[in-house]
Amino acid sequence: MAEQGDQLEAVRGGYLVEGPAIELGAAVADGTAHADVPVRIPLASLNRHGLVAGATGTGKTKTLQVIAEQLSAHGVPVFLADVKGDLSGIASPGAENDKVAARAADVGQEWAPTAYPTEILSLGGEGVGVPVRATITSFGPTLLAKVLGLNAVQESSLALVFHHADQNGLALLDLKDLRAVITHLVSDEGKAELEGLGGLSKATAGVILRELVAFAAAGADVFFGEPELDTADLLRTTPDGRGVVTCLELPGVQDKPALFSTFLMWMLADLFQELPEVGDLDKPKLVFFFDEAHLLFDDASEDFLDAITRTVRLIRSKGVGVFFVTQTPKDVPADVLAQLGNRVQHALRAYTPDDAKALKATVSTFPHSAYDLEELLTVLGTGEAVVTVLSERGAPTPVAWTRLRAPQSLMAPSDPAVVADLVAASPLAPRYSQALDRESAYEMLTARLAEEPAGRDEADGRGAGEGSDASPTGTTWDGELPDGTTWDEPGGEPRRAPAPRPEPAPRDEPSVIETVVQSSAFRSALRSAGTVIGREITRSLFGTARRRRRR
Repeated sequence: MAEQGDQLEAVRGGYLVEGPAIELGAAVADGTAHADVPVRIPLASLNRHGLVAGATGTGKTKTLQVIAEQLSAHGVPVFLADVKGDLSGIASPGAENDKVAARAADVGQEWAPTAYPTEILSLGGEGVGVPVRATITSFGPTLLAKVLGLNAVQESSLALVFHHADQNGLALLDLKDLRAVITHLVSDEGKAELEGLGGLSKATAGVILRELVAFAAAGADVFFGEPELDTADLLRTTPDGRGVVTCLELPGVQDKPALFSTFLMWMLADLFQELPEVGDLDKPKLVFFFDEAHLLFDDASEDFLDAITRTVRLIRSKGVGVFFVTQTPKDVPADVLAQLGNRVQHALRAYTPDDAKALKATVSTFPHSAYDLEELLTVLGTGEAVVTVLSERGAPTPVAWTRLRAPQSLMAPSDPAVVADLVAASPLAPRYSQALDRESAYEMLTARLAEEPAGRDEADGRGAGEGSDASPTGTTWDGELPDGTTWDEPGGEPRRAPAPRPEPAPRDEPSVIETVVQSSAFRSALRSAGTVIGREITRSLFGTARRRRRR
């Protein structure tokens, strides 16, 4: 008993906070919650980033809800990625029942049903929320290469395409713009334009085009275009001073995990690019919850992981806190994990050897404590967690077995009628609901070809129907693209050419650009300082860029 008393006193002292704080719950000893020993996170520490982890069904989503509710009440805007579709309940007051009443009494919580100001968004209109999009130019070659699964050579070639488009005023707004520029660059005219940069090989262009066609066929084309999301819209508060909770609904794109995880990373990169340096604030400007975080890191290149690490490290000085949400800490690379000072670890399972290994790895990430964490983490109840956070002076707090508070908003999706009313009343709906298709690379290349003298092909001894480069992309619409795919008409569905014209035998040797980018010297320079091309087309860590700002 004396040992338990000492442990409770250590927790009590370690979680004393002078300023405002997020109340997580009450410390637990020998299975009993002690309402007089609260566990909390200082509001000023929430831009130091964090991790919420645990097996499925252990209460991670409710923990997000508890933190988001209190952040909103303190005037801090919140962004939630709603992968499972149940976080819209934060817009509706909670339902009182015996379980909620018992939990509130157990942890000393004054519970009252409360709804919080909520904005419902959906990715490209794949859902009921206000549709949000990003342009291809803004997304940039690095993030797009991650989505498409390109290798290092293909990613470098894609960066060359972006460079050419940027230097020639060819706006890349949607996927058809990018396809047009790629196929133009392997035409005779395009090859001449790239002379001196090594060119773009047809084999590499074909791979990228095939991936883009598959990407569009899977429905991803609706995510790219205009109007593009202004990430400043995530930083809103209500007239009464509460932070707006922006809930991005993602159930409609669960079968495109690389896309939605990379889209979330684009949002962070854009925030980093646009926000001014502010240092340490009394409270963050925004707290960003990155759900299903492991999807971002799966199959990621070393350079991509390095860019994520730098973004997470540096965005703190912009006043943005990031919480990664996943099953185990091992889902997050060590360099990123080292920057997550606030930890809420729910129960883990140890049914398999891999589970046992993950359990040991998780225990090793916590400060030393009197708990047997290997045992404790397997017996935690639903709504309980092992917590350690950063104190107001930046030091880790004692590890605390914690029984968490109950959310005051609805612990289920809001009624569809409530969501529909929120979307209809949204101040963002008039700006983002209607997709735009202004003049961009595709239209500009079409117009350029239309202005060429009609007799050009006849002077070359060729007709437009005999294989001339007479399309917006440098090939005829009924002819063969570099990847062997054709379009019946601009923007139409791809089909295979019934009788493709013979092509010269492909070269065995790589193009000059491919030879250069595969060299160790080039890769080293790319990691350390970036190439000249990168400097010309990038304005942030991931190569994202905006041509203009709406405000």
